Amino acid sequence: MQKDYTSLFIYYALRISICITLGIFILIIGFIFVKGLAHLSPKLFALEYNSQNVSMMPSIINTLNMMLLSLLIAIPFGVFGAIFLSEYGKKNSKIKHIIAIASETLVGIPSIVYGLFGYLVFVHYLGFGYSFLSGSLTLSIMILPLILRSAQEALHSVPLSLREASFALGASKLRTLFSIILPVAIPGILAGVILSIGKIFGESAALLYTAATVPQVAGLLDSARTLSVHMYVISSEGLHMNEAYSTAMVLIIIVLLINIISNFLAKKLTKA
Repeated sequence: MQKDYTSLFIYYALRISICITLGIFILIIGFIFVKGLAHLSPKLFALEYNSQNVSMMPSIINTLNMMLLSLLIAIPFGVFGAIFLSEYGKKNSKIKHIIAIASETLVGIPSIVYGLFGYLVFVHYLGFGYSFLSGSLTLSIMILPLILRSAQEALHSVPLSLREASFALGASKLRTLFSIILPVAIPGILAGVILSIGKIFGESAALLYTAATVPQVAGLLDSARTLSVHMYVISSEGLHMNEAYSTAMVLIIIVLLINIISNFLAKKLTKA
């Protein structure tokens, strides 16, 4: 009887916890959407920013471009690093152990530390200045450990029987890797990429040190303001709080759309 009461208590405690979590989530999203929709207007999507329209469009373009460049840099290093650690590295290798500890540590480092590193290395030492490139390189370093760890876990989750069946049919290790293992691991790898996208969209501290806050559609070496930095700047000024809510709403919608598209592509690639 004691065990039954304990199980019942745990069951209801879990249900209550889930309901509270969902309630807080709905409350936050609902509040932002109610405030944001009320002040959403066409002037917020003007191509050029000025103090009257406080347009978020340049920041949206900068954010999407920075996301693409950061992923373009980080994904090859993260995936191929995971392949080396999972498929080619020796089981008790010291280098493999050091890389694993380093990647786990880097995931937990505050973003402002990455920003300081980017400021010292990319802005000053390499001479890129406060620029789109400095911000993208800093973000790629931030998301690299996340992609590496998720790709490694995805590769480990591929059943050993698939590898053995491929080798039994005479396929080489390289062909097995690209024809069997990677296609099966793609959903897990994409999960890490989706988390990285969320991190890129939500990042502001590191970019204040490296990309600065100029509200223009930036070239590679121009200063750039992303959507999260734009929201921080206009809210900290205290003059455009309503527009800040609208910016937050648009940011949530963009991240949601990217997640839906990524999940759709993962399902398509898995079926293929």
